[in-house]
Amino acid sequence: MALFECDTCHHYQETPNEYIGQKAKCPICREKGTIYDTVLYVKDLTDKYLLQKKLLDKNVVDEEPIAVDSDILEVYDVVPSNYFDVHNTDIFSNKDHYYPILEWFRKKRIQAYIDPKMMDTTGFFDEVAIYIGDNFDIVGPIVSQIRYVQSKKYDTVKISLSNKNPKEIKQILAFTKELYKFSFVARTSSDKKNNAVYLTLQDIPIIKSFFNGLWMEWFVLIKLIAFFKEMNLTPPIARNINITFPNYDKNELDIFFLNQKDEPVYVECKTGEFRNDLNKYFELKKKLNIKKENFILCVFGLDQAQAQGLTSMYEITLVNEATLIDHIKSHC
Repeated sequence: MALFECDTCHHYQETPNEYIGQKAKCPICREKGTIYDTVLYVKDLTDKYLLQKKLLDKNVVDEEPIAVDSDILEVYDVVPSNYFDVHNTDIFSNKDHYYPILEWFRKKRIQAYIDPKMMDTTGFFDEVAIYIGDNFDIVGPIVSQIRYVQSKKYDTVKISLSNKNPKEIKQILAFTKELYKFSFVARTSSDKKNNAVYLTLQDIPIIKSFFNGLWMEWFVLIKLIAFFKEMNLTPPIARNINITFPNYDKNELDIFFLNQKDEPVYVECKTGEFRNDLNKYFELKKKLNIKKENFILCVFGLDQAQAQGLTSMYEITLVNEATLIDHIKSHC
């Protein structure tokens, strides 16, 4: 692993070797820092130490500092803080990255627990989640079928292709191939006679949780990270935070990040019926003291006009999967 050193606060942390020689933003103080080859960095320190020891041993005192070749660890002008693969990175799962979020909660006397694995995109959950969200009108009902079948403890889902147009059929078949490719289902089979596709589900808890709602969190997380990358930003962000208030009330937060003004932004992900939970979100907003435009309820499949109407009525912001990033750009 390479070594990142902040030029301002001298924070250190490991980072992938592919970034050696480049600049990045410090996760602690947000200032620029340099990414070094660890071996060269240690050699540089060793050379400096040996030189100083030699001078002291000889009782040599110079008015001016002596420059040595090992001082030339070049600082580049470019700062590619967006130099990472959105779908294959663990930089957001580093504790140093999300530490400011923990500090934000600590100052409010709220206990917060963050599981680093929740921001590691090196698996395939994010790819499948993006496919679902980007094609929610077509494949959303299939996810609902899978969730229902799982709840009944069955293992086979029948997807009827009758009354589907060619474009819809193409998307559905592509989706089933994705599910099989990444082992989200154990088997797929076609029934041409009945114009249907069958999925044999995996009996794995994490896969069940994914179809039961975690896919929405993955979708929002990846959309946000991709937006941050486009804007050359790497703000502290976390998924699936468990918090405990001083009165011992507990909540689970889907997506939480700190914007450039260090203001908290919270995104709750929902699909289907959400109205019964509105009062819960109103209370949570008050307890966290988050601005209306930064307290976001992302309801997948919600009509845009309805989202705007509900936003004007209540003290939280409602968006859908297609308008989330536009709202973040304009208000957060």
